[in-house]
Amino acid sequence: MPLDRYGVLVGTVRRHYRDRPDTQGRWFHVNIEVSAPLGVHRCAVDVDSKQSATGVRWRAFTIAPGALGPPAHLAAGFHELARDRNSGALDYYRHPAFVEGEGSWVSGTNLDAARALEPLLTPGRRVLIFGEPFDEGLGVHNIHQNQGDPYGSQWWDENGIWQDGATLTERPDGGFDVFVSRFSTQSDRTDEEGHPVPSDLRPAGRSLPG
Repeated sequence: MPLDRYGVLVGTVRRHYRDRPDTQGRWFHVNIEVSAPLGVHRCAVDVDSKQSATGVRWRAFTIAPGALGPPAHLAAGFHELARDRNSGALDYYRHPAFVEGEGSWVSGTNLDAARALEPLLTPGRRVLIFGEPFDEGLGVHNIHQNQGDPYGSQWWDENGIWQDGATLTERPDGGFDVFVSRFSTQSDRTDEEGHPVPSDLRPAGRSLPG
């Protein structure tokens, strides 16, 4: 089954900070504090773990005004989205603005990925965070690709289309600067359930908890 919940948090960037990496196997994120009507939400963007052998890949690009669809006009707060092409949900390989977005996937370290994301996070900018809300407290996680995880991995059951995570900040012209990420074990070709297509089935696992 796909993620339990999925949607978009709309608000303004308050500040951001990185996790403090250590040698205890804790996961490394860029944390974005987003101001919204219910309070400050912590949005944890996975940029891989400090000592992982699994790489992170990312794209940073700009979407033209009008290309995002319904979420561009939502009021501040968290909004549940149906997992389909009409709701405003995101899918890296099916949403026209993401398929056609400029720039190829870049590979690098967790710090490289953090440096690619952080210039978007100017305090006061309107921000849209796509992902899964926390079960407890205010915040969002799974802000990355949520499909294409390999057969045999613990994330196989969470694969689904139209539920990808992303960080978008609004530009003065109404367009959006976008940061999306995925893990090297995730396929970029998926079936209608979000699983890797047969030629991409390979037993492996990424190193991050969703």
